[in-house]
Amino acid sequence: MKRSLLFAVLLAIGATLWVLSGQFGETGSAPEAQKPPVDLTALNAPPLVRVRPSTAEPHAVIDLLRGRTEANRLVEIRSETDGRIVELSVEDGTRVTAGEVIAKLAAGDRPARLAEAKALLAQRKIEHEADRKLSQKGFRAETQVAATQASLEAAEAAVKIAEVELSYTTIRAPFDGVVDQRMVEIGDFVDRADPIAQLVELDPMLIVTQVNERDVQRLTLGTPGQARLMTGETVAGFIRHISAVADEATRTFRVELEVPNPAHSISAGMTAEIALPLSEVKAHRVSPAVLTLSDAGDIGVKTVDADSRVVFHPVKIVDTDAEGMWITGLPDEATLITVGQEYVGNGDTVRGVSESEIEQNLEGLSS
Repeated sequence: MKRSLLFAVLLAIGATLWVLSGQFGETGSAPEAQKPPVDLTALNAPPLVRVRPSTAEPHAVIDLLRGRTEANRLVEIRSETDGRIVELSVEDGTRVTAGEVIAKLAAGDRPARLAEAKALLAQRKIEHEADRKLSQKGFRAETQVAATQASLEAAEAAVKIAEVELSYTTIRAPFDGVVDQRMVEIGDFVDRADPIAQLVELDPMLIVTQVNERDVQRLTLGTPGQARLMTGETVAGFIRHISAVADEATRTFRVELEVPNPAHSISAGMTAEIALPLSEVKAHRVSPAVLTLSDAGDIGVKTVDADSRVVFHPVKIVDTDAEGMWITGLPDEATLITVGQEYVGNGDTVRGVSESEIEQNLEGLSS
């Protein structure tokens, strides 16, 4: 028992000395070199964002309207006299110029009646000349001279009537166009006012739409416009007519956009989407990439103000084109955040780096 107790006492004394030797060694030894503290200044600096100045410009607000193509003129050419068709110079789809012969009717006795009228006119001229000379010598009364004058003028009128009647047998195109449909064949007998052919003028072409009573006040004659056809083709023209009277059923006004169609590639009756400038606003042209959403889900743009703080502006998209989109809701002069807008919030302080500065640095590296 005494031996065990002695061993335990010695073990306790040895453990105590070992613990005390560690403490004394740590106190007496020189401290180890410590690493310098981490510099947190860079972590606390405002975040970097890429910015670009933007200036509002006047921009026409375009409204898209549904419409249709319509021929500039479409008429039914009708016979002005009766007779049998003896000649046809056109088929369906034939292009004709103004004055070109479309059809001819049999002349019948019209040349003979014209010759008779001319012979009578020659006789009336001789009679009137004789009476006039006799009247100067006192052998004819003024009433007789007036009677032969009237007979002469009646003969001249008869010649004119016979000439016009004969001219009616040749049917000509009243304007340049395309024969859309021919209604007669050689040998057909036509009466006065019977249709001969349907002629359509396709150049220029009209694109017609209906504009409501609020927006029609913003349009003016001569304003340029564009239209996209169902074929995908886009054509440009100008407003040539704005109706002064509204349609009673729809309370809308007819607006005509005139576009050139020299190749007759646009047919009448096609559906079209018409882009008309209804008003002008001051807007910024931006890339769609700068748009972001607020916490409430509003579409907008983030800018940097004079105090380097982020400002969120709700915007409205008024138009788009090949170079970007036009938006309103920003000040006339603004500094847009173009990169990094998703990582900063409204009111945050940021460090803005201009796009022009970045481009200059890149050019310097490449050179």
